[in-house]
Amino acid sequence: MDVIVLGLMLLSLTIWLGLLGFWGQFWRTDQQLEFTETQLESLPVVCAVVPARNEAQLLPTTLRSLLLQDYPGSFNVFLVDDRSTDRTANFAEGVAHAVGKAQQLHIISGESLPAGWSGKLWAIEQGIKSASLFAPDYFLLTDADIEHDSGNLRRLVAKAVQEDLDLVSVMVRLRCESFWEKFLIPAFIFFFQKLYPFRWVNNPNNPTAGAAGGSILIAREALERIGGIQVIRQALIDDCALAKAVKKSRGAGEQGSRGAGEQRSREAGEQGSKGYKENNHAPYPMPSQGRIWLGLSSLTHSLRPYDSLATIWDMVARTAYTQLNYSPLILLGTLVGMPLIYLAPPVCVIMGAVWSNWAIAFTGLLGWLLMTFAYYPTIRFYKCSPWLALSLPAIAFLYTLMTLDSALRHWQGRGGAWKGRVYSSPDKL
Repeated sequence: MDVIVLGLMLLSLTIWLGLLGFWGQFWRTDQQLEFTETQLESLPVVCAVVPARNEAQLLPTTLRSLLLQDYPGSFNVFLVDDRSTDRTANFAEGVAHAVGKAQQLHIISGESLPAGWSGKLWAIEQGIKSASLFAPDYFLLTDADIEHDSGNLRRLVAKAVQEDLDLVSVMVRLRCESFWEKFLIPAFIFFFQKLYPFRWVNNPNNPTAGAAGGSILIAREALERIGGIQVIRQALIDDCALAKAVKKSRGAGEQGSRGAGEQRSREAGEQGSKGYKENNHAPYPMPSQGRIWLGLSSLTHSLRPYDSLATIWDMVARTAYTQLNYSPLILLGTLVGMPLIYLAPPVCVIMGAVWSNWAIAFTGLLGWLLMTFAYYPTIRFYKCSPWLALSLPAIAFLYTLMTLDSALRHWQGRGGAWKGRVYSSPDKL
């Protein structure tokens, strides 16, 4: 028995050494938008698209922050009221008038959700269609719960222009105030970075692609090249699906890009051309194909509260099984792998001490310290107690249960529930 336990612990330790040394340095927090130099020689036209469904409570803060961006170029906001019942559109209009930006805000009444679309992506599609009349160089796709730092857009554009990027996205700082938020939210970021190591995402020669839907700046030419939002219309994890489509388009050639661009340009019409010239913008050089960037933001926040275990549980369970491609085999691997990687080290410390087997205890302790070392930068980034870094095994156990519950919800036809809609799987949208 001792030999089996020691063997499992050595395997867990080897995995951690591999993760720390060879998995894209996912545990580091140095990929941050705020490190970007923000001087711009030219000013691209930008249109923000905000899908909003029953967001009246947050808009007085979030929409205000978006309208008050210090970006000196042409910038308009298109808020798509996705059939809200809480007077979202009225609140949005009031915010725009209150900050003197009424001409900058365009409110679109969302149409009925057609078959084959998720609600958010259908709202984004409608917003992009309207915004295209302004012939923007970039679209800013952002959620209605995001409070933007005043320089967020300027930094996003600077990053895209200076590094010749098709898509720039930031994982905004999630709310981390209640006990459950402090206990579980930093780990959500940690696991996301492990799934999509930012350095791999940002390497054009690595196929890994990821994005964070709260704040995505995408070049209009890139969106046209991949075929528009409709190519991911069924995706529940839409941000990463969009990033994957953009990164895969690298080297797709000029022909497809030109055809899509010409079609969208015709749709833009004279209104967009006139607005483009009036803002004294020469035709803006488009970025190289397929280059994307993903990082953290310490200044732009999500105001969405997750102040109970139940709300965080629902947030994770909504798409966890989707992340596993609805595969029972991958789920089984997850249910075996998570305990081996995260639970085995502290359990072996206890077992080794009880059995007086110090080889097992020491190996377990070393594995536990390695995962604590990996998790600590995220804990520090979220300004939580350093002692929480030691709790990663217990947190991982909860996330494993959430993943299992996500699969159960899918099998019961309750998967993907959000804002009063249920998306059990893409083929049933």
